[in-house]
Amino acid sequence: QVQLVESGGGLVQAGGSLRLSCAASGRTFSDYAMGWFRQAPGKEREFVATISYSGGRTQYGDSVKGRFTISRDNAKNTVYLQMNSLIPEETAVYYCAASLDYGLAASYPCWGQGTQVTVSS
Repeated sequence: QVQLVESGGGLVQAGGSLRLSCAASGRTFSDYAMGWFRQAPGKEREFVATISYSGGRTQYGDSVKGRFTISRDNAKNTVYLQMNSLIPEETAVYYCAASLDYGLAASYPCWGQGTQVTVSS
């Protein structure tokens, strides 16, 4: 399996931006579709975005469309999540995950440890 390590979280004011990174190791990165998820305290985990193996296809959760962008650099074994116009309700732990399947129904057996994003009002 692939090992994943997220970084880039932190404290940002409402309306601000952050870029999260997720570095992969252990297996061929381009064999995996990648996803970003988030979980706020007391809430269920929420799908944020996914990107296909080469990066040619992406899908987003409804709440982040037009504000978040997922991308990947297979040469660097890294997937990114650019987050713009953040709102306090998006305070959560953000996780990246890897799947051998692409799409909204994909299952993700590999997860990172998460990175905290806090949006202040």
